[in-house]
Amino acid sequence: MKYAIIEAAGKQFWVEPGRFYDLNRLALSPGDSIKFNRVLLVKDGESLQIGKPCLLNASVNATVVRHLKGRKIIVFKRRPKKNTSSKNGHRQPLTRILIDKIKI
Repeated sequence: MKYAIIEAAGKQFWVEPGRFYDLNRLALSPGDSIKFNRVLLVKDGESLQIGKPCLLNASVNATVVRHLKGRKIIVFKRRPKKNTSSKNGHRQPLTRILIDKIKI
């Protein structure tokens, strides 16, 4: 089983080839390719390579599939003794990517 741990959009993701992942919105259009150079770890069968902090010769290639919104989060605030409250909703803009290849 081949997998890698990458740093993208301020978070770390465990990625495998042929799988979909949702990241914070990227400024790319659907169908564009993206290359992640901040690869922290790569496992390919028996070999395991760990970066300090990143591997210099590794990269992960992905394709942008589409843009979407995350699930709705309700933010409800109540102020005691003031008889006021506020209710807001938030949906995080996301980008869905497909991992094409992990290159070492």
